Order: sequence, then structure tokens, then C-alpha cells
Amino acid sequence: MSDKISVGAISGSYGVRGELRIKSFCAVPEDIEQYSPLKSEDGKRSFTLALVRPIKNGFVARITDVTTKEEADALSGTLLFAQRDQLPSLPDDEFYHADLIGLQVFDTGGTLIGKVKTVQNHGADDLLETQLAGTSATVFLPFSKAAVPTVDLATGRIIADPPEGILPDAKAD
Repeated sequence: MSDKISVGAISGSYGVRGELRIKSFCAVPEDIEQYSPLKSEDGKRSFTLALVRPIKNGFVARITDVTTKEEADALSGTLLFAQRDQLPSLPDDEFYHADLIGLQVFDTGGTLIGKVKTVQNHGADDLLETQLAGTSATVFLPFSKAAVPTVDLATGRIIADPPEGILPDAKAD
């Protein structure tokens, strides 16, 4: 498990005075401000966020030392990371996305399906993009109790019961 967890991203500038558009990945979106200072993915840059106001799909924020639109634009696409020990402990049935990526996925019979490549969310529920074993092909597995009854972080395994039609048919006639 990684010591850093992605809690948001800078999605561009807002206005001409160095304000930024921030997307929060936190369960309570405003909590992103509490985890400051946040770090860039490589850990070389540190950002202290001050949320100014909510906007559609995020917040307007200020970061120390960013005073122009050009400086704000240059940070567009930057992922923001907090240290794991800054974040709240999760209940047993909740997981940070970073902890799921790379886990091996087995079916309920013990056959390796593949490994989790990414965790996606397009508005409804999370989807585990799973790279199928032995191929570069991926499938999207719903991250629900029915489709994923077991997540064992200690052993790095997920037991899945994929809905009918998600996995490619193994029979080649």
C-alpha cells in the first residue's frame, strides 16, 4: 500500500488572478482543504490549498505563490496527494482506490481473471478496470458487493463473481 493517496486534481485556472479549479476525490469534497499541504505525484512540489468557493464539479482555490493565470494554467492536470496518515481510517467495507490498483482478481472458483489496472467512476458506482490475465485486453467489473464479494488487501487478492457477459467467452469453436 502506498503512503500517498490521490485526493484531488488541479483542472486549470479560474479567472486571471491565479485562482485554480480544483476537483476533489474526497468523500466529503471540502475535506481536501484539511489535508494541506498536498504534494505532487513525484513529491517535489507542495501545495497549501485555500478553498474560495464551490463551482460546478469542484472548487475555486488559491495556492500560495500562484498569482497569475499563466502560473495556474501551468499546474493544470496536476494530481494532488495527501499522506495516508493524514486521512481518516476507513470502515472494513471501504477502500482507497490506490489500494485496489494492482490487486489480482480471481473468480469464485479460484481462476485468475487478471489484475486491477485502474478504478473508474463515471457518476454511478466505481468500476474496476481489470486487465485480463495473459492479454492486454481489459474489462470493467462493477465494484459492488454482488460482483466483488471479497477484497483482501493483506494477500493482494480480490474474489469476483462477474455478472454474466462481462468476461469474454473462453470457448473458441
